[in-house]
Formats: sequence, C-alpha cells, structure tokens
Amino acid sequence: MNSLELARATADPIQTLGMSFYFDPATSERAKELGLNVFEFYGLGRAGTMGDVEVETVERAFTFFHPRVYDLLWTGPKAKADPVATAAQYVAVAYEFADRTFGAVELGALSAFAAAAQKVVAAVPEERHLLVDGYRQYPVPTSPVHAAYLAAILMRELRGGVHIEAVAEVGLSPLEACYIQDANLFKMHGYQEDEAPEVTPDLEALKVRAEELTEQKIATYFEVLSDEERDALAEGARLMFDALATPVAVA
Repeated sequence: MNSLELARATADPIQTLGMSFYFDPATSERAKELGLNVFEFYGLGRAGTMGDVEVETVERAFTFFHPRVYDLLWTGPKAKADPVATAAQYVAVAYEFADRTFGAVELGALSAFAAAAQKVVAAVPEERHLLVDGYRQYPVPTSPVHAAYLAAILMRELRGGVHIEAVAEVGLSPLEACYIQDANLFKMHGYQEDEAPEVTPDLEALKVRAEELTEQKIATYFEVLSDEERDALAEGARLMFDALATPVAVA
C-alpha cells in the first residue's frame, strides 16, 4: 500500500473514530458533572487542548463553524470552567470510551497503529495545525488501547487541519465547503437555511479538488512510514473502526 492509497483507505475510518466519543452518553454525563452541556464540553474540551487561547484562535482551529456558535462552544463555557483542565477531562473521557470499545482488538495491532501514527505526527511541523499541536502535548499512554485512541484522534485532527488548508487553496469558503459536504452538518455548525450557497457545477468541482488535495497532502505526511508501518496504520484503523459496531470492554 502506497501513501496515497493509505490516505484514501484511512480517511473515513479515522474521521469516524476520532469523533466517536464526542457525544457518547458517558461524555454527556461527564459534562454534567463539570457543569457543562455536551456541546460546551466539546468546544471547551477540544479547543482547550490549545490552552486558554483567544476566541480567534479557536475560530482558526475549527474553521467550518459559523462565528455565531463560539459563544456556545468557547466564550460561554470558558466563564464556567478552565479550558486546560476541561481539555484534560476531555482526553480522559476519550480514554474511557476506548476502554469500553476496543477490548477485542489485538494489542499488538493497536500498538503498531499507535507507533505509526505517532511517527507521522512527529514529522508534522509545529504551529501548522493548531489542534494537532494541542493534542500532541499529551504523553503517549502506556496502555496500547489509550495510545491507539489518542493516535486516532491525532490522525483525525491532522486530516482536518490539512483539509482546512486545501479548502483555502482551491478558493472555497468554509461556508461553501461545509454545505456541500453535508447540508445537515451545515445546520449543526451554526449556519442558517437562508445562508446556504447556490451549489453550481463549478462549486462542486472545487470541493472535489479540495478532497483530492487533502488526500495528496496527507499522503505526503505518510511518506515517513515504511511499508510495514503503512500496513499497520491501515490495519489498526480498520480493526478499530469495525470495533465501533461491536464494542467490547477492556477486561
């Protein structure tokens, strides 16, 4: 499997894996314990990995949300809880999700996936992808299950950061990219129906080009991997993704 094939093979599994704990019932329960709702926990927990930053930094990191939502996702919850402490809780919740889910995945496969992903992340320049910088400050856990899930989150944030670059390079606005991706997601990201763009063939072609450019950029990052490491990344992503449908708790 070459790097471009790996980028394509892991795109959907990594996207789903990295976000699967966001709105899990247990995540909602932890949010309540912290005096937050699950959306506030998402915003403050995910963006809080970057520290107690200005809202403009959160907007750059998230990009595809309408500016009106940052009162809900960042400014409001930051008045209730410390971002850095909340981010640590968010990572802990992710590990708890992993413990409930990936118990049947062979530990060697998880370790190999985590090692390959961390090798990729280590080669990513600092200050290029904000959320990658945020999550990679956390030490790699000794638990293979936790290490693999942190790796999956990092891979998702890397692809997200790369996609932000690609969308800008082809000349799509975040609003246009979000709407063409998924009209329901458009609403979830704070946009209103009357803000929907007219979808033209030219606009659709730009979105296709942005996806292709994203794959190419990710493939460039994957060039640091050996053939064996690329196989390990693909296999680990596949096994973890399959486990989402039939979760087994760690014994």
